[in-house]
Amino acid sequence: MPTISVVIPVLDDAAMLARCLADLAAQLRPADEIVVVDNGSSDDSAAVARAAGARVVEQPVRGIWPAASAGYDAAAGDIIARLDADSRTPTDWLLHIEAELTADPEIGVLTGRGVFYDGNPIVAGLGQVLYIGGYFWSMGIWLGNPPIFGSNFAMRREVWLDARERVHRDRGDIHDDLDLSFHLDLDTVVRYDDRLTVGISARPFSTWRGFGRRLRWAYTTLALHLPEHSPWRRRVARRRRADEHEAPGAVA
Repeated sequence: MPTISVVIPVLDDAAMLARCLADLAAQLRPADEIVVVDNGSSDDSAAVARAAGARVVEQPVRGIWPAASAGYDAAAGDIIARLDADSRTPTDWLLHIEAELTADPEIGVLTGRGVFYDGNPIVAGLGQVLYIGGYFWSMGIWLGNPPIFGSNFAMRREVWLDARERVHRDRGDIHDDLDLSFHLDLDTVVRYDDRLTVGISARPFSTWRGFGRRLRWAYTTLALHLPEHSPWRRRVARRRRADEHEAPGAVA
């Protein structure tokens, strides 16, 4: 069976991290390793991680993408799964990931949704429909396949090894999951699974400043990939790739 590494970036979020690690300890299918990337915390996040048996990787360059990419590089598993420090996982999360990726070798990335477990009900509801729902809908159209949701996904190790030199891993002002989605090989199968869910915190949407920061990241990420990764260019490239695969004598 494949081995699974779980990568969790963290910055000054010890209490939430402790809860996340407790959820992972209760998994029906335990992780083979947990890699917590300390992004320069001033609290005891790193100590909490070590106490729970996680391996701590230090990444002083601030930003989710620098931290996440350092974790993916350090992960030794055949499958690299990703959570945030404030994610809450059902007990079958890793079991489900293993089952889906084992049953279908064609899947390169398996991703699912997040469900808010805290915050103002109105804000959480709007975030669920407009932010998360809008992300999967709009970026699915743009990319031509489901986008990766950074708080809840798993990829095969070879997918990361293929994409790691193309992504903008040193930037802290873009959405890491969307940047990774843009730079996957066109043949990589990304499967959205509505049954793969995790709890996520509504804290980023609790202030206009936090919400605005995420909108700026979205704008910067999209602008960074134009015109090379525009929807029409991606469709043309995908069609050309399909034609090449169907050509007489083509090697699959």
